[in-house]
Amino acid sequence: MGILDGKKIVVTGITMNTSIAYKVAEVAQQQGADVIVTAFGRAASLCRRVVKHLDPVPEVLELDATSEESLAALPGALRENGFDHVDGLLHSIAYANPKTALGGTFLATGWDDVATSLQTSSYSYVSLAMAVRELMGSGSSVVGLTFDATISWPSYDWMGVAKAGLESANRYLARYLGPDGIRSNLVSAGPIDSLAKKAIPGTEILNDAWTDRAPLGWNAKDATPVAGVVCALFSDLFAATTGEIVHADGGLFSTGI
Repeated sequence: MGILDGKKIVVTGITMNTSIAYKVAEVAQQQGADVIVTAFGRAASLCRRVVKHLDPVPEVLELDATSEESLAALPGALRENGFDHVDGLLHSIAYANPKTALGGTFLATGWDDVATSLQTSSYSYVSLAMAVRELMGSGSSVVGLTFDATISWPSYDWMGVAKAGLESANRYLARYLGPDGIRSNLVSAGPIDSLAKKAIPGTEILNDAWTDRAPLGWNAKDATPVAGVVCALFSDLFAATTGEIVHADGGLFSTGI
């Protein structure tokens, strides 16, 4: 018997089998959940290939989380695929232009690129939750992924600002969805060698920092520990937890030099 037996989980953001989202889908299935995943654009073809390794192979729905029309069509698409309700929703969506908004260009980034980062990485957390809200009820859980935005990181630049916005949005989402019994929490992960991380110039230094400082150690090639925390937040075990940021980073957030 798994902690997600009978639950219906929607997972966004799968690209490769190294991604946190992929591991969330895998662990959720192992814990008894029925999973549907979403993907967009060129990433959709990558997603469809990689989810063939899951058992059972989940349905892949097209979703552009920055499009009102695409978001409005999501509930109908979920119903057509047997999801008359949603127990858990993973937001694993983020983007900042690696040439203009990441890698040390912070002071020269123009508003258009900043706006894209904020809409895709912060605002979409709320808009996605609102799109699925009609299928969610008491006990449902929204979970997003962040990278500790309380401090600055090398090369992370406007994505760091966007994650700060995401963390604030999470608290407000928890405030407004709480009366309906819907929880909203974030997981702050350590660095994972995913496709998204590799697109950020200079982030290899983060692996060295985690190797040196994380009290529990850290394996940047294994997202399973992060996925376990996400799935626990989907479960009924965290029924009274909302507006929280749970760290799954080997404990580095708690250490000084």
